[in-house]
Amino acid sequence: YGYARLMEILVPSPDRIQAPCPVARQCGGCQIQQMSYERQLTFKENKVCNNLRRLGGLDLSAMEVEPICGMEEPFHYRNKAQFPVREDENGIPQTGFFAGRSHRLIPASSCAIQHPVINEVVETVMDFLRAYGISAYREESHKGLVRHIYVRRGYHTGQIMVCLVINGNELPHAAEFITRLRTIEGMTSICLNLNTKKTNVILGPSTKLLWGSPAIEDKIGGIRYQISPQSFYQVNPVQTEKLYQTALDFADLQGNERVWDLYCGIGTIGLTAADHAKQVVGVELNRDAVRDAIGNARHNDVKNARFFAADATQWITEAAAAGQRADVIFMDPPREGSTPQFIESVARMAPKRVVYVSCNSETMARDLALLTAKGYRAEGFTPVDLFPQTAHCEVVGALTRSQKSKG
Repeated sequence: YGYARLMEILVPSPDRIQAPCPVARQCGGCQIQQMSYERQLTFKENKVCNNLRRLGGLDLSAMEVEPICGMEEPFHYRNKAQFPVREDENGIPQTGFFAGRSHRLIPASSCAIQHPVINEVVETVMDFLRAYGISAYREESHKGLVRHIYVRRGYHTGQIMVCLVINGNELPHAAEFITRLRTIEGMTSICLNLNTKKTNVILGPSTKLLWGSPAIEDKIGGIRYQISPQSFYQVNPVQTEKLYQTALDFADLQGNERVWDLYCGIGTIGLTAADHAKQVVGVELNRDAVRDAIGNARHNDVKNARFFAADATQWITEAAAAGQRADVIFMDPPREGSTPQFIESVARMAPKRVVYVSCNSETMARDLALLTAKGYRAEGFTPVDLFPQTAHCEVVGALTRSQKSKG
């Protein structure tokens, strides 16, 4: 493959539109905002199918592939934002987004795919920083205080969390910071994340509560979730409900199954499935997320779900060696996909069904090639557009143990 730079448009495509965001091209966050949404959906559907065919070696004509599930309103959908804060040429704090594959800040105080109240929060924080002369972080010298503005919002509850990521231990004029933010409707949690390392990782290991609750709450389907700053939670709540319902439909649970939710985050898929299964076990490496998952089960009075903090590959390898078995496995790995050892362990314990949820169809296709070589048959796929205006797409796939491999 190669990289290209757009120099001049001679004849625009009929699918090209004027991007609503004035910095869409420079920012790099919305890679395809200049494409009509109808064409975006076609592009993503083709991308997923091509990866499954080319990298996964799958014959899609022999299975059910549903049309991509898109959005009615493909803007202002994000419930989480991470705005870097840096200095301009006059030493005044500014925010925006980094240009693609760089740390060059493109100034912007709002974003077309964030919920509007998040943009209001960011403007309020920036007004505070400038009013009190609070310094912005300087990557080259590792000096300056404020690194990022991190905001989360509950879609159904309207609860808002503001977490200021700082290169230090204290925020000057914190009382005024709290006073300003509390004027915003829905403000529930205000905290500091302490990140004093010279690193590109946004969040540091320690979070200090300034005001309110240490977490916000939201719900997916009928399940309510506690979301802390460090927890993984899907950024598009409207499409997330569709994604998890699709995964549940693929699982075809009858009520007597032992279900494992691996790479489970705060337990969203497992808790969604708990009402339809005999037992749910969730595994996640992030201890904060597991703590939230356990609390979410308790908060929703779910008594048939347990959660463990462990590396998914190591956990399932040890479980398979010990003779443990699951009837259905949900796997929702990070963008880099799963591991050959994980897939070997899945094949060893031979669950009747595997439901794979992926945010990267390339690594999913690679993993599916391994699973099909181990005796699983792909039954169907549904792409779900969780990230309109970007090139990313989620996809859910269902696999069953082939008849010739049983026993």
